[in-house]
Amino acid sequence: MNIELARRNMVEQQVRPWDVIDQNVLDALYAVHREEYVPPAYRSLAFADLEIPLGRGQTMLRPPLEARIVQTLALRPSDRVLEVGTGSGFMAALLASRAAHVYSVEIDPELKAFGEANLARAGVRNVTVEQGDAARGWSKHAPYDVIILTGSVPVLPEEFQRQLAPGGRLFAVVGDAPAMTARLVTAIGSGVANSVDLFETCIAPLAHAPQPERFHF
Repeated sequence: MNIELARRNMVEQQVRPWDVIDQNVLDALYAVHREEYVPPAYRSLAFADLEIPLGRGQTMLRPPLEARIVQTLALRPSDRVLEVGTGSGFMAALLASRAAHVYSVEIDPELKAFGEANLARAGVRNVTVEQGDAARGWSKHAPYDVIILTGSVPVLPEEFQRQLAPGGRLFAVVGDAPAMTARLVTAIGSGVANSVDLFETCIAPLAHAPQPERFHF
């Protein structure tokens, strides 16, 4: 396989048609080598428009969705980022290429080790990977300029909004399959935020995501 041709085809045929036009994001997709974060058994699918299994019931997101998320968050060089769900480490590397520092929290110890090893091998130094359950936020390094949840939640816990700095942005996929919506929440100031639903999508659920109260008859 011609790796660079496959990478270009991914960007031009998958990512751009998904309304990703920020050149900084497109450049990051060339600079951060996705194939280095894919499990060896699936390396031939590194640039395919599909979710790649990571084991433990987790997957890598599709490349167009990864790029759209990074573009939506409008990262700045001074941003401090919280990523909930490290997975392969690829999204953390993309975020780190545009931000000052990324704190990535993974609940599964094997996936934490996998993602951390991928980031170290790629020489990414501005990502801190920690093990824990951040399904209700991660106050350890708060406040954050950016928060991203890499798994879906049926309801979005308010703790995440409280951990945003003024002007901070939160990206999450909210809802139950098959009806999920990508949502951007922007902190306006002291407990006030603006929420915008962006597009419909469907991704694997976040481990230990809080569940809404359900009526039983």
